Amino acid sequence: MAGWGALRRQCPLLLPQNREGTAYEGFVTAQGRDFHIRILLPMDLQLKNARIECSWHLKKILHGYRHILKQRLHSCPDLVSFMVELKTILEIALKNTQDLHIPRPPEYYSCLVRDLELLGWNKVAYVDTGLTTIRLKAEDSCGRQHLVTLKFNAKYPTEPPDCLVDFPVQFAVSWMPQDSLIDIYNQFLAALESLKEFWDVMDEIDGKTWVLEPENPTRSATTRRIAIGSNISVNVQVDPRHPNMLPECYFLGADHVVNPLRIKLNTNLHLWDPEISLLQNLKDLLEIDFPSRAVLEKSDFAKDCGICYAYRLAGAAPDQVCDDPRCGQPFHQACLYEWLQGLPSSRQSFNVIFGECPYCNK
Repeated sequence: MAGWGALRRQCPLLLPQNREGTAYEGFVTAQGRDFHIRILLPMDLQLKNARIECSWHLKKILHGYRHILKQRLHSCPDLVSFMVELKTILEIALKNTQDLHIPRPPEYYSCLVRDLELLGWNKVAYVDTGLTTIRLKAEDSCGRQHLVTLKFNAKYPTEPPDCLVDFPVQFAVSWMPQDSLIDIYNQFLAALESLKEFWDVMDEIDGKTWVLEPENPTRSATTRRIAIGSNISVNVQVDPRHPNMLPECYFLGADHVVNPLRIKLNTNLHLWDPEISLLQNLKDLLEIDFPSRAVLEKSDFAKDCGICYAYRLAGAAPDQVCDDPRCGQPFHQACLYEWLQGLPSSRQSFNVIFGECPYCNK
């Protein structure tokens, strides 16, 4: 209910449609205007698999921001933070939509072209025909490629462009009317270096372990679900500001396999050493070696759901496992929930449903 209170403060016109908190409908407000919206979440409440339905007018306004909204769905920890991001993006989109109808003075174009020439055209990845959207590219000190999208309003350079980046943290630009694109670019480079350790940690995880989710992680993604063995994995959430500190860890698998790992983690917490890599720390605390990418294939861990016989369902991998040690069959949460709801023998207590395994009947 605390989460619902926070959502009500941010979006008082967006109301839950069911007890499970999987459907919300109402209005999102930006610049004094209300836009109809409907948000449908899967049973596991994972935002990345949410479906957003809205009026054709709102869809048209947000059309150029779809990839950014998709990134935010993957990176936001809950619905409240996503709605904050959505309102921010909507404010930017509305401002830019209005600016498209404002004739731009000749000084706007001459100033922008001069700024681009000073910056260097080799740093430009994209420019639209109206010179209102520019995408700049940069490499960090480790050779990773990054992009920043700049959306200009008619008052540039008095007002800065809106900057859209694939970062796990907010990128706020410091701007003075006498500044130029070089100043934004230098701030972008500084932000890249401040996130270097975070991306080093995530790249090591991606390169040395089998990551089950997300399938194609963006640079803003702070979580990884790492395979430990057959039908057992750990979901780690890394703090981008303190990437070498102990991350939030959530184990997925049967109780008889997961419980010993939880005990080891709690017992060995004092061994965490911020001077060594996060991955090595996890190995030391859990007293395991993560399956090697050189020896095993992802298919050794990515087992299909025992109900729908698919690995991915609406982008989600199976994350529920039968607790019987002789079975251990994985299922999608949505598939399992629907299956158990249809069984007369199933029972529900608060938000937990109990029933027989569809695979082994235990």
